[in-house]
Amino acid sequence: MQEWIDKELATARFGTMKAATAQAHKPKKRRRSKAGNLKLRKRFHKVLNAMSQKPSLKFPAACKGDAETRAAYRFLDNEHVTFSTILKPHHDATIERIRAQPVVLIPQDTTELDLTRPHEVMAGAGPLNDTARVGFYNHVSLAMTPEHLVLGGVDAEVWARDPLEFDKDADQKRAERRAKPIEDKESFRWVEGYRAACRVAREAPETLVISLADSEGDVYEYLLEAQAVEGVRKASFIIRACQDRAVIPPAAEDSPAADRPGEEDSSVAEVIRRLRERVARTPVLAQRTLEIRRRDARSKDGRKRKAAREARTAEVDIRAARVTLRGPARPGGKLPDVEVHAVLVTEPNPPPGVEPVEWLLLTDLPIDTVDEVLLIVDYYACRWQIEIYFRVLKSGCKVEESQLEAAARFEPYLALCLIVAWRVMYVMMLGRDCPELPCDVALDEDEWQAVYATVTKRPPPAEPPSIQTMVRLIGSLGGWLGRKCDGEPGPKAMWVGMQRMTDLALGWRACAESRAASGAHRPGSARRRE
Repeated sequence: MQEWIDKELATARFGTMKAATAQAHKPKKRRRSKAGNLKLRKRFHKVLNAMSQKPSLKFPAACKGDAETRAAYRFLDNEHVTFSTILKPHHDATIERIRAQPVVLIPQDTTELDLTRPHEVMAGAGPLNDTARVGFYNHVSLAMTPEHLVLGGVDAEVWARDPLEFDKDADQKRAERRAKPIEDKESFRWVEGYRAACRVAREAPETLVISLADSEGDVYEYLLEAQAVEGVRKASFIIRACQDRAVIPPAAEDSPAADRPGEEDSSVAEVIRRLRERVARTPVLAQRTLEIRRRDARSKDGRKRKAAREARTAEVDIRAARVTLRGPARPGGKLPDVEVHAVLVTEPNPPPGVEPVEWLLLTDLPIDTVDEVLLIVDYYACRWQIEIYFRVLKSGCKVEESQLEAAARFEPYLALCLIVAWRVMYVMMLGRDCPELPCDVALDEDEWQAVYATVTKRPPPAEPPSIQTMVRLIGSLGGWLGRKCDGEPGPKAMWVGMQRMTDLALGWRACAESRAASGAHRPGSARRRE
């Protein structure tokens, strides 16, 4: 059993009907409930171990034989094995890793899980952006360091849309959406994701926790939720604005141009009523080169913010200002105004035919100096790691290829895949951010020794090599060539390499056991031991 799983699942607990009634019945029933809980925990360890060793394979190929495969499916069928009970111990272990960090970023984002099948529909699945495609939506809050080391998931939600909603016409949908309170809308998930970040901030009081959201998270109630409350510790936030919101011009005496970096002349500000123009009128504070990652189309509905793009570099200008957003009207009345800091990142000279980069970031982090403004941009750029995480989940764990027939089985299976995807990301980034650490912080002895001997064609050293060395060796098993232009191993090379590492470790362990057994039974071996 891998050591990391023991640490990750240390707080795993499963409630049972016996446990719920144990206090009111005989002590022997309490003992039985503990035995049932222990049995589920052991099976949890075995199932997660099998999935982590073979991320791309399903139970029949990942498990050892028919009995173990059937036991894995029975584990998913258990009524006490749910999406939340699977993720709870992983959350607890993630909090411990967060407490060791001075700054932690928590990007939140939603991905769709397309489970469309040609001849059947999974029970409990719902339509995606149209009725021709069915599946689930998964909203995840992922903790990471500013150096991109993924620490684990702190919150996750999975849901299916109601098919009856697609029978309504556009006018009916629009009218109902406007009348609904925010708590009844899908967009409320962004507020709940921020609340999860606030809980993390309270559980790790020595750590600066910052919640990140892309333009889909530009929900005014999110900004209201993030307003400071005396005596209540909250997470900071960075949200990429989607809407060009109305702003309240400052009074001339309250906003002298020299007071703060990027503050515009008040005589101009008084006639500007929109957020983007207000920040765009401020002077350029700095220029920066950004690495724009390649992106596949994330949706089939043609929305620009989810369209495909190629990797490139962009030279951008950066501005910042303090603004007061005018509260929008809601069914219950007008919402209060809020003051935020806005950072505008624009690309003045994009390549021909390419959409220019533009980020309008809303935050409560300070912007009193140029370095503080640049730090906000750097923090938001880390949000891309959650996109890589979703790629590992879908392409590495192949979660969308699941053939499970019902949501009750699929949801705990998805939770297991979320943990496995984190494990791949963690090992990959540990080799980049902490290259000198010994590899045994993440790998078992059989694993690193087998990979080292296979790839280098030399006996493994007495002391564990560095984690960077082993990540590169594992990556080479997954197709990473190690050329100057290749950079460090990526997620695909890692999940393929880790699967091959599992097979090598099994062979390495079997060979060692065989040698030990043959030595123990060799004629005269007993006399030599004496």
